[in-house]
Amino acid sequence: MNYSRREVGLMLPALAATAAAGPQSQALPSKAFKYEDLPVKASGQNQSRAVLNGETHSGFPVELHMTELGPGQAPHPPHHHVHEEILMLRTGALDVTIGGQTTRVTAGSVVYAASNQEHGWKNPGPERAEYFVIALGQKA
Repeated sequence: MNYSRREVGLMLPALAATAAAGPQSQALPSKAFKYEDLPVKASGQNQSRAVLNGETHSGFPVELHMTELGPGQAPHPPHHHVHEEILMLRTGALDVTIGGQTTRVTAGSVVYAASNQEHGWKNPGPERAEYFVIALGQKA
């Protein structure tokens, strides 16, 4: 097939954009994640289970993990980042601090942390707290 210089000139911006985007990533496959098959990472009284980390079919980054915190424990100090997070508390209680304001949440509660909003949580005890975190968007 032959193309004129004009047609090639019209295609160059599209070809350059495709090349700059780099290789296409594969979308996360549909899958059932059995709790007992998820590897456990222990850190003192705390345990975490990575569930998934990748992109949706449209290229949107998503990561999901589960954490169990021992009484009086926090996963890390309050922090902020570009991606957004949704926390769903399965069991126990958490003292959640967002932007300097602390709220105690109980089992069944949901927490949303917006992009670049300082946030953190701690298990006030006396029992363990188990929760899921869904991270939405780019991590960097």
